[in-house]
Amino acid sequence: MTARPSQATAGSLPGDPPGGRRAALVWGVGTLVYLVAVVHRTSLGIAGIDAAHRFHIGASALSTFSILQVLVYASMQIPVGLMVDSLGTKKVLMLGAVLFTAGQGAFALSHSYGMALAARAVLGCGDAMTFVSVLRLGSRWFPARRGPMIAQGAALFGVAGNLISTVALSRLLHSAGWTPTFLGTAIGGAFVLVLVALFLKDHPQGYEPAPAEHAGLTYVRRQIADAWREPGTRLGMWTHFTTQFSGMVFLLLWGMPYLVEDQGMSRGGAGGLLTTVVVANMVFGMVFGQLIARHRDARMPLTLGVIAATAAAWAGVLTWPGGQPELFGTASGIVNIGGFTASVITLFAIGVLLDATGDDYRVAWSSVFVLQAVGTAQILRLRRKAERLERERIAVSRVESVHRTQPAALTD
Repeated sequence: MTARPSQATAGSLPGDPPGGRRAALVWGVGTLVYLVAVVHRTSLGIAGIDAAHRFHIGASALSTFSILQVLVYASMQIPVGLMVDSLGTKKVLMLGAVLFTAGQGAFALSHSYGMALAARAVLGCGDAMTFVSVLRLGSRWFPARRGPMIAQGAALFGVAGNLISTVALSRLLHSAGWTPTFLGTAIGGAFVLVLVALFLKDHPQGYEPAPAEHAGLTYVRRQIADAWREPGTRLGMWTHFTTQFSGMVFLLLWGMPYLVEDQGMSRGGAGGLLTTVVVANMVFGMVFGQLIARHRDARMPLTLGVIAATAAAWAGVLTWPGGQPELFGTASGIVNIGGFTASVITLFAIGVLLDATGDDYRVAWSSVFVLQAVGTAQILRLRRKAERLERERIAVSRVESVHRTQPAALTD
C-alpha cells in the first residue's frame, strides 16, 4: 500500500515537499556545484593584472574576458531555465559542471588571447547552468515557506566561492603560478561532477512534478511570454539589475587593478579589501534573508535602501580627495539576466573609458550611476503591480487551504 502525501503541515502549502535531512544533503550537493562554479567565475578577478601581462593586452581587451563570460552567462539564462523545466536539475547541473571544468582547464593552459577568450566563453556557459538549477532543487525538496532562506543560503555558497577566490587563489597564484592555480580549480569541478552523479536527485519520492507538455519553439515562446507577463518577474529582473552589478564588476575584474594601479595599494592590501567586500556581502545576505523570510513587506524598503547606500558609497569613493512552479526555471532565468546584463554593460564601459581617458578610474567608475538610475526607475514603475498581484495570490491560496478536503484514502 502506498500513500501520496496530500495534507500540508502547519505553515506549508498543500503538496509541499517535506524537507528534512535528505533534502539538506541533496541541496548541499547542488550548492557545492554552485560554489565551485563561482570560484571559476571570479578567479579572473584576482588575476586581471597577471592576465594583462600574460596575453599582452590593454584595458579594453582585458575587459573582454569578463564581458564575454558574463554575456554568455546572461544569454543562457532563459535557455537554462527551460532546460531545467524540461530535463530536470541533475542533468543540467552535470552538463554545467562538465563545461565550466573544461573551460577553466583550457584557460589554465592558454597562451594566446583567442584561446583564452574561447575558454572563458565555455566556462560562462557551464556557470550559467548552476544557480537556476540550485533554486529549482530547493523548490522541489523544501516547503515553499523556506523559499527565501533556501535562495539566500544558495547565494551564500556563491559568496563563499568568491571568498575562496579572493583569499586562497590570490595567494596560490603568486606562489604556484598561473597554470597550477587554474588547473587546481578545474580539478574541483571534476570532483563536484562525481558528487552530482552519485548523490543528487531531482525531487523526493512521491513528489514527482506533473509532466510538462513541450511543443518546440511554440512552447518556448509561450513559456517566455507567460513568465514575462508576470510583473514579479520583471520587478525581480530590475532589482537584480540595479543591486548586483557594481559589486560584481568590482570583484569580477576591475577591483584589483583599480586598488593597485590607481590607489597605490599593495596586492596584499587590495586582496584584503576585496575579502572585506565579500564578507560584508555574506553577513548582510544572511541578515536580509532572515528579514525577508519573516517580513515579506520589507523587500522593497531593503532594495531601495541598498541602492541608495551603494550609490552614496560610490559617490564618496569617487569624490573623496585621493580616492579609496511551472514557469519557475524560465522566470528565474529572466530575473538572473538583470544583474549580469548590467555587469556586461559596466565592464565594457569601464574598459572603454579607461582607454579613452588615459586610465582615469574616477570617470570610468562613474558609469555605475547611470545604470543605477535606470534600474531604480524600473523598480519603482513595477513594484505596486507586482505587490498587488502577490497579495491576491496569497489570499486565493489561503482560501484553498481552508476549504481543502480531507486526505485521500489510502489506495492499494
